[in-house]
Amino acid sequence: MARPVAALADEYPPNHVDPRHSHARAQLLYASMGVMVVDTDDASFVVPPERAVWVPAEVEHEVLCRSAVSVRTLYVDTGARPGLPARCKVFEVSTLLRELIIEATRIPIEYDETGRDGRVMALLLDEITATPAAPLHIPMPRHEHLAAVCRDLLADPARQETLDDWAARARMGRRTFTRLFRRETGMTFAAWRQHVRLMEALSRLAVGQRVTQVAFDVGYSSSSAFTAMFHRTFGMAPAQYFRGETARSD
Repeated sequence: MARPVAALADEYPPNHVDPRHSHARAQLLYASMGVMVVDTDDASFVVPPERAVWVPAEVEHEVLCRSAVSVRTLYVDTGARPGLPARCKVFEVSTLLRELIIEATRIPIEYDETGRDGRVMALLLDEITATPAAPLHIPMPRHEHLAAVCRDLLADPARQETLDDWAARARMGRRTFTRLFRRETGMTFAAWRQHVRLMEALSRLAVGQRVTQVAFDVGYSSSSAFTAMFHRTFGMAPAQYFRGETARSD
């Protein structure tokens, strides 16, 4: 294809898995409805409604749909614009960017680069380049034993084992475990586990589960403790974060 951007729209059912793969072009996945989780070797990215994830060319990734998902996908030539992200990231989709993505899916594949359609695509690339990342990714260690611990916690964030228990699971002493974990993820183990719980909660809230039930399901002792942590991380309460559309309080 001779054009720098191609777009398509698709619908996926709950629990759909797009197995591990990569693309010759960079990919932007925008969830206009539903929740996706995109896993790479380096991180797990949560993509709730009105957010998008950028995956650079040749990066292997797997996509899991936590609910029914309406996806708008862009495939972008890596040389299309200076400043395009070099790493995976999730970002908030502004009203302008949302409308540009939707319009891109209506534009013919062989669009006129010098005409109106070309200008839409150029503005779309401007917005992608200028949009900052959102804190919606979970860094993953490369060390085999640490990765096994992380996979256990991703599967069940509510697990309550102590730091010493997890160090033993990784076949390490406590000090070695904590030092290596921080070096590989850039976070302490406690902060990483807290972040995993928030990301799992985010996925559940985005499909309409109640705040109190979500708080207990991901390992918090009370809904108030969970809401306080959510507010510290995202600067607002769950219902505000989802613009009152999906998250339900009691």
